[in-house]
Amino acid sequence: MKGKKGMVALGVLLAVFLSGAVAQAAEPIKVGAILAVTGPASFLGAPEARTLEMLVAETNAKGGVLGRKIELIVKDSGASPEKAFSFAKQLIEEDKVFAIIGPSTSGETMKIKAVAEEGKTILLSCAAAEAIVNPVAKWVFKTPQKDSDAVLKIFEQMKKMKISRIGVLSGNTGFGNAGKGQIEKLAPEHGITIVANEVYDKAASDLTAEVTKIKAANVQALINWSIVPAQAIVIKNARQIGLTIPIFQSHGFGNIKYVQAAGAAAEGVLFPAGRLLVADVLPKSDPQKALLVKYAKDYESKYKDEASTFGGHAYDAYTILIKAIEQAKGPDKEAVRTAIENLKGFVGTGGIFNFSATDHNGLHVDAFEMLTVKNGKFAIH
Repeated sequence: MKGKKGMVALGVLLAVFLSGAVAQAAEPIKVGAILAVTGPASFLGAPEARTLEMLVAETNAKGGVLGRKIELIVKDSGASPEKAFSFAKQLIEEDKVFAIIGPSTSGETMKIKAVAEEGKTILLSCAAAEAIVNPVAKWVFKTPQKDSDAVLKIFEQMKKMKISRIGVLSGNTGFGNAGKGQIEKLAPEHGITIVANEVYDKAASDLTAEVTKIKAANVQALINWSIVPAQAIVIKNARQIGLTIPIFQSHGFGNIKYVQAAGAAAEGVLFPAGRLLVADVLPKSDPQKALLVKYAKDYESKYKDEASTFGGHAYDAYTILIKAIEQAKGPDKEAVRTAIENLKGFVGTGGIFNFSATDHNGLHVDAFEMLTVKNGKFAIH
């Protein structure tokens, strides 16, 4: 009898152990997101949050990743670096998240880089400033294309148009400051002379004075570098005072709502962007086309709103994270971080990513197309 009782007891213990192991294995993987869902950068953060919610629902409907569901915790920073900082500490120290996606803006990301590093937590930023990943920080990556590559794409187009004298307007945000710096740095080696250079407030509602200074400088083109709604006001005011020169925008123009805000004045605006905005006209042979068309269709059918490059940045951050977890065979932070760093040929909305120990962005100038606004829509120039 002792033998039978011992076997029963052993069986009970084994069952308890296995049920505990199963319960532990089934614990969700917590992913934090710090996004500007509301406020001046909501054109960025709102589609990013929606995209993540859509993707997490898809992942969990399929049983999760390696049998574990994803628990998404979204914090609305309103584009405030101070709020982003507070949320980052909360997500890492209290919520114990595995990784953080976002923030939406460069200023916020720069504010929380050190928090991610100290907390040894993967940060996949949805912001563009090159300083986010240059110099490389061990735990910090970003999915939008680099500022410097966007500037190079613009300068390539200017060379074709025989433009050499330009005016620059930039918003007083982290993104605006970083882009301004890249324009100033790269202009001389590309035969570009900046003859007017103005910074405007991100909350501005009238920028007539600034565009008037640009007009007085007798420039051949204007670069307007911003991610905030004021960038649409620049375009409207420029056309209102009779400034007819080409207007170039940064890759922060990739949401059709900016075009709608500028109205007819946006016609002919040029800007570099990923291929998501023109997915329907890409050739079938394009390696990104199938993914871009599916994402745009899924997003637009679910939210009754047009997909934007900003939602695409969140798409890339999330899918890169999931791929890395799969490759690492589980949510081990160091293993997943290493997997991201070694990811090659990964097709995303922003381009084809090739990360390395010295490149935590993984994209280059060929990730861009030069786009224009034609009949109120985005088109390949």
